[in-house]
Amino acid sequence: MPKTLLVSCCAPCSCAVIRKLADEKRDFAVLFYNPNIHPAEEYFKRRDENEKYCRSMNVPFIELEYDPDEWFKAVKGLESEPERGARCSVCFLMRLRRAAKYAKENGFDVVTSVLGVSRYKNLNQVNEAGRKAATENGIVYDETNWRKGGLEEERQRIVKKTGMYAQNYCGCAFSFRKSP
Repeated sequence: MPKTLLVSCCAPCSCAVIRKLADEKRDFAVLFYNPNIHPAEEYFKRRDENEKYCRSMNVPFIELEYDPDEWFKAVKGLESEPERGARCSVCFLMRLRRAAKYAKENGFDVVTSVLGVSRYKNLNQVNEAGRKAATENGIVYDETNWRKGGLEEERQRIVKKTGMYAQNYCGCAFSFRKSP
């Protein structure tokens, strides 16, 4: 059975996938690498909620460095891009490259992500970045559509049942300024 690294942006987007993989007795860990999240207080809320859910499911949780300055450098010049635009492509590739590198260095065979679960994101855009990052690192990117197969409904049920913190924007400073 391949060892899988699940890239997670937040607990609400990943909870149903975590539960599914755990129920299937898959060998996996959750990776939290989100230098895009702004402000820092929001980052820590999302990280803590994600780690808490992983603990409740007895799933390994890995946090990589939080370096928003690197993220701002990566997306410089793309500040005015809309959601699902070029800035998101750069952001996904940056994060998935780091995840794929970590996976390769730490014995994971497969990387998958929930970065495309949100209705605000384009799954094809995420998968394109994931394929590129995985290929560069000589591993496999699993393009499963984690919105399907009842997982969206399960996600909503888990969030409601647990009272999980659920944010109202994707996470970056540019989506934050446009949030309701």
